[in-house]
Amino acid sequence: MQLKIYNSLTGEKEIFKPILDGNVGMYVCGPTVYSNVHLGNVRTFLSFDFIYRSLTHLGYKVRYVRNITDAGHLTDDGDVNNDRFVKQTRLEKLEPMEIVQKYTVDFHKVLEMFNLLPPNIEPTATGHIVEQIELTQKLIERGFAYESNGSVYFDVLEYNKRGLNYGELSKRNIEELFANTRDLDGQGEKKNPQDFALWKKASPAHIMRWNSPWGEGFPGWHLECTAMSTKYLGETFDIHGGGMDLKFPHHECEIAQGKACNDAAPVNYWMHANMLTMNSQRMSKSTGNYILPMQLVTGENDFFEKPFHPSIVRFCFLQAHYRSVLDISNDAMLASEKGFIRLMEAVKVLHSINPNDEKQSGFNLEEWKNKAYDALTDDFNSPVLIAHLFEAVKYIFALNDGKETISTKDLEDLKSTLHAFIFDVLGLQSIEENNNEKLDQTLKVLIELRNQARKSKNFELSDQIRDRLLAEGIELKDGRDGTTYVLN
Repeated sequence: MQLKIYNSLTGEKEIFKPILDGNVGMYVCGPTVYSNVHLGNVRTFLSFDFIYRSLTHLGYKVRYVRNITDAGHLTDDGDVNNDRFVKQTRLEKLEPMEIVQKYTVDFHKVLEMFNLLPPNIEPTATGHIVEQIELTQKLIERGFAYESNGSVYFDVLEYNKRGLNYGELSKRNIEELFANTRDLDGQGEKKNPQDFALWKKASPAHIMRWNSPWGEGFPGWHLECTAMSTKYLGETFDIHGGGMDLKFPHHECEIAQGKACNDAAPVNYWMHANMLTMNSQRMSKSTGNYILPMQLVTGENDFFEKPFHPSIVRFCFLQAHYRSVLDISNDAMLASEKGFIRLMEAVKVLHSINPNDEKQSGFNLEEWKNKAYDALTDDFNSPVLIAHLFEAVKYIFALNDGKETISTKDLEDLKSTLHAFIFDVLGLQSIEENNNEKLDQTLKVLIELRNQARKSKNFELSDQIRDRLLAEGIELKDGRDGTTYVLN
């Protein structure tokens, strides 16, 4: 089997050749922890969890690095009042690192709920300030960056003058960039409007700041990922992943920083997960077409007629290829629930099947396995893989009805293969088998989210969680030692 990966840099599927045979270094851009993780984030991280699981199943030893961005950085207009961390600290009246801790915990809880495996390394931006300063100094020494009024900028024009190509990932023409870019971030400090910040001088209003050779300031967002990825995976590594929205400027800037620093492309295979829509429309708080992951699970929303178990949500997400736009709707979730239940019923039925070594089966198990692995190794094609799993489901129910036969050897092979694909690769969980443990974990997450809502004075959400659980026969009791639950 040859694994093929779609490389966003070349726009083609390529045979995957790791730098070190049998080993994979993979970096995925993690969350900026200033607010609750949203459903689109979950889709991206779930896609790369599936890719991580698939690589491991295929026999690769994977070092999976996913960062936490916990340092404030300005948005494009350069106004400190629009720094995400500054805005949230003012809104919630908390210290910056309280915001970081609160939403990092939320991020981990939500991903655990959807059964995402933790990365091997989860570095934070604030834990790598020294490395970012060193990278900035190196870029200045090599003539790719310049200091201006306490800030340091990457010189895009100089980069291109040396025969390099800023815009190669996003396929943007440098002349168009020069013509269409306004200087929103540099306030006249930059040589060119499209130059991007490596280090920003902290204004008096900016809370998160560190000492540097250029004065007190904070790192640029693009620099953070370059510092962390190269520290743990090397100057050139195998796979870099993230959402499609990060292609430009974030990943484009990472390529420029890596090439300018090390005279080598930082990544061999760029992978991008596509966006999530709801009811065929972009999810947006401003339009109201928006729900949080927990609201989909609890049913506390106006878009879905009932709550859906995290495994059903995961199953729904995996029915779209990671490079395709995924649209969720009430009908799509109900269909996914129906398919998930049938898949799990087939697993249960398979364990009650008695083999028959005397009769030849009409189902070619080896051919089926080859087709399933062909889907997995064809750029991690989860929807085609799932379609092949349902071929096996049809066969299993035919076995149960006495319309098909299976040998002892093939029965054990089918059991182990199906288990590996469903539970190890797709990362699904049987709802019934994990009832007690998962109920306890889910309720703990709900209690924690309710406590956060109460601290934020969001009493409407707090009461909704309590009342919805009570309607399902679960009573929350608040006491001096915290909140507990009782099943009625």
